[in-house]
Amino acid sequence: MGEDVRLRAVVALAQAMAAAHTPRESWRAAALGARDALGGSFAALSVWEREAGRLRVLVNEGERAPGEAEFPDDETYPVHQFPEITEFLHEQWAGGGEPDAWVETAEGTGGDCASVTGSPAAGGSGGYCHQRVAALRRRGRGCCVVAPIVLHGRAWGELYVARRPREPVFDRADADFATVLASVIAAGIVQTERLEEVRKLAFTDPLTGLANRRAVDIRLDEALEAHRSSGAVVSLVVCDVNGLKQVNDTHGHATGDRLLERFGCVLSLCGAMLPGALAARLGGDEFCLLSVGPGADEVVAVADELCVRASELEHGEGVACGVASTGDPIGEVTSARRLFRLADAAQYRAKAARSREPVVAGRDGEVVPLVESVRGGDTAPGGDRRRFRGAGRDAGRGRD
Repeated sequence: MGEDVRLRAVVALAQAMAAAHTPRESWRAAALGARDALGGSFAALSVWEREAGRLRVLVNEGERAPGEAEFPDDETYPVHQFPEITEFLHEQWAGGGEPDAWVETAEGTGGDCASVTGSPAAGGSGGYCHQRVAALRRRGRGCCVVAPIVLHGRAWGELYVARRPREPVFDRADADFATVLASVIAAGIVQTERLEEVRKLAFTDPLTGLANRRAVDIRLDEALEAHRSSGAVVSLVVCDVNGLKQVNDTHGHATGDRLLERFGCVLSLCGAMLPGALAARLGGDEFCLLSVGPGADEVVAVADELCVRASELEHGEGVACGVASTGDPIGEVTSARRLFRLADAAQYRAKAARSREPVVAGRDGEVVPLVESVRGGDTAPGGDRRRFRGAGRDAGRGRD
């Protein structure tokens, strides 16, 4: 393969990984790009999970053997079967060497591998070689090139590219090129991880680790689209932590933050009782659960449990909790704003009554008229949630 061809392959790989929006897309782009660049029939990307002592396959691309999924859930291999990760690579780096790629062929037997690039097996790791050779034979492949992927000076995982039997065996130039591709992939993985961290920060509340209001707004829009198209039940549980101001004034803001963190844990725990529910902190002492699928009664039961657990928190005075669900008689829900209004109004009724149980919109016939009379219908401009809270205080429903 000419230098220009390989240079174009490197550029194409880098561009494909840069265009990926998720880790899976990035892994797939890496495997496909390396497979094509090396003229292989199959490629895989694996990560070394140090804490579990195993290699976990992230993606398989190309001509997959029976049992090989594109994105496997549990394809893992004990690291002791692959000592190049824990022994060979580190020994080479410690001596000032580089983490070069190597080639293995299916013609090797036992500890006598047909290695053309100085594999770890050539240094005496016969058991390792046997594992690679057995895998090549079992999956109907003729040879493979293995390139370590290094991030921040440490072995992160490996790139594996294979060819069919009777196709040309990878040579030293192919192994050197695989090392270059692994470096490009490492840079792409770093970029993906950074983007994921940025996304996480953008949609996560820094104090509690729960989702934030931006994440709720996006998920709620998607949920209501599912409701309109398939009738999926969408439920919103909105709650305020009672007495937070008093805790801050009496015990300090650090104690108040700990109360919010502990309630966030309780909310997450209860949210796990509803498959796929999103637990979020909206801001200040306001939290919510967004559920799609479970029926209204199931959501109310979880809200009951939430209230009970919240009342047991140290320094806390429980929560005021309101529920609005499309599974209850609340009328047509045409916007996220309307569902928030209904849940908010129910929560304020719970706050005013100092209720230890959730108030559920539509179940007593009072919440829906209250929302419409105060808010003036669904056409009210954005930001009215705060104005409604002010109206609630003026009406004698003061907050703690």
